[in-house]
Amino acid sequence: MKQFITVGQIINTHGIKGELKVYPLTDDMKRFRKLKKVYIDGVQKEVVWCKLQTKTVVLKIDGIDSIEDANKYREKYLEVSREDAVKLPEGAYFVTDIIGCNVIDENGAQLGKIYDVIHTPSNDVYWIKEGKELLIPVLKSIVVSVDVENKQIVIKPVETWQ
Repeated sequence: MKQFITVGQIINTHGIKGELKVYPLTDDMKRFRKLKKVYIDGVQKEVVWCKLQTKTVVLKIDGIDSIEDANKYREKYLEVSREDAVKLPEGAYFVTDIIGCNVIDENGAQLGKIYDVIHTPSNDVYWIKEGKELLIPVLKSIVVSVDVENKQIVIKPVETWQ
């Protein structure tokens, strides 16, 4: 599993004092209020303060003190160490741990690797893009087991739920 978890992408500057406008890549952007440190390109940075907007977050990072400094960080990703990440309830996983998992059905048929996880209002969907493209609803009636340590997900055979 990855040591760092991506929580946002810097999309712009904000103001002239080095603040960064961040697009959150987490399901609860209020988590940004608790951040004390982040990693940008693997370098630890201290978070000075955070302001939540409607769909973005504004962060002030120690050492980024001008609009020129802030511009250097555009399009970069903010990461947190796995130890500092939010604790997930039983049966919940970080998307980064799901991507790349091999999907097989209960009969042992290899279906491919998860390319992405699509969030929908009713449930998540695993997207397999290689070979025959497949969208798998993440439902207890379909997903039998998830083993992120061994990068394997077992589902019911496709023909039983289509």
